[in-house]
Amino acid sequence: QVQVVESGGGLVQPGESLRLSCAVSGSIRYIYAMGWYRLAPGKQRELVATSSIDGSTNYADSVKGRFSISTDNAKRTAYLQMNSLKPEDTAVYYCHARAVITATSTDDYWGQGTQVTVSS
Repeated sequence: QVQVVESGGGLVQPGESLRLSCAVSGSIRYIYAMGWYRLAPGKQRELVATSSIDGSTNYADSVKGRFSISTDNAKRTAYLQMNSLKPEDTAVYYCHARAVITATSTDDYWGQGTQVTVSS
C-alpha cells in the first residue's frame, strides 16, 4: 500500500513563508514525478508546481518567483517553499506523486491535503 503524507500547513500573515513537505512510502520502484496542487473554496483544483525525474519543474504563473519545489528522490520526498504568501494562496494543498510500479506501469497517488491560510 502506497501512502502520501503532507505536512507543514498552517496560518500565516501576508508576506510570511511556509514550507510544505510530502513523503511517499510503500511498495514502488521509484518516483517519476511529484507535484503540488491546491483547492480553494469555490474554485477548481489548480496546479501549483511540479517536478519530474529529469529535473524539470513547472509553476503556475500566480506563484512564479514566490514558490519553489524541490525533491529528494532517495527519500521519496517533495517540498514546497512558499514565500511572500498572499491571501489568495489560501487553500488546501495536495501532494501528488506519479510512481513507477513495474517495468511497464505507473500509478498516481494523492495525499490527504494540508490547509494553508494566509490572513491578517
